[in-house]
Amino acid sequence: MRKKIVVLTGAGMSVESGLTTFRDAGGLWDNYPVMKVASHTGWEQDPCYVNDFYNMLRTKYRDVKPNQGHLLLKELEKDFDVTIVTQNVDNLHEMAGSSKIIHLHGELMKMCSSRDVDNPRFHVTLPHEGFGESGLEVPHGEKAGDGSLLRPFIVFFEENVPNMYDAAQEAQQADIFIIIGTSLNVYPAAGLVQYCRPGIPMYLIDPNAVATRANLTHIKKGASEGMKELIEILREGKE
Repeated sequence: MRKKIVVLTGAGMSVESGLTTFRDAGGLWDNYPVMKVASHTGWEQDPCYVNDFYNMLRTKYRDVKPNQGHLLLKELEKDFDVTIVTQNVDNLHEMAGSSKIIHLHGELMKMCSSRDVDNPRFHVTLPHEGFGESGLEVPHGEKAGDGSLLRPFIVFFEENVPNMYDAAQEAQQADIFIIIGTSLNVYPAAGLVQYCRPGIPMYLIDPNAVATRANLTHIKKGASEGMKELIEILREGKE
């Protein structure tokens, strides 16, 4: 039976694809008030402003491609059972061909019912005909299938993280746990390491200094170069 790898990815996973991180200096939160564009309260107070922000993000990201780090994660599936748990709202893991992906914070290229957010019957995948020339710009006041206002399929601040349970179940079954491009400061995602069985190999790929656990190997490189090094480690150690 193939060993199970669970990978937690954060914003640093997509930096090499040209995506701006939200939290770092110069990130999106420096230019947009976070609670106005990414909170439940912000959505209720001004859905048009929030809608325009995510329309902007989608048009900005539409030509972005997976980087080598994404592609190397897909390559791991040749030898391992791989599940990716991502904090990112982009669809670069899907574009790279990874087969098992859990999105903790939602998906930028989907819209949903504002009344029944997690009901897939009312999800709209973008691009969608009639949503601007690109199919990515959702008009103000657009309705979901249940008649409620169509909203971004994003887990806003002040909302629960519905896929956290599934992610924790995966972490409990991991034989190897890999973290890429996240500072481990964003909860509840950072708490996934607590669900792993004691003693399993754990690797962190991030060029920045990060407070790490004693049993965690830190590869201080970006996603692509870090994945190259990790694949060599896994081959040599025959994990």
